[in-house]
Amino acid sequence: MGIVKIGEEMHEELRKSSSVMCRSINAQAEFWMKVGMLAEANPTTPYTEIMAGQLRNADVQVPKIEAA
Repeated sequence: MGIVKIGEEMHEELRKSSSVMCRSINAQAEFWMKVGMLAEANPTTPYTEIMAGQLRNADVQVPKIEAA
């Protein structure tokens, strides 16, 4: 475990988004870092595909949305 120094503005954005996403500030920062790292490693993969892959890797059963 380490300490990462970030600016006040970024901390404020983390605080606001963590409350919306029901995560701690640290968990939100870790989520953003993980997604950012995956996005850099897979620059042509859209965010939605990155998240779908992460859910599959965690064996989360995501229901399919049926067309109306």
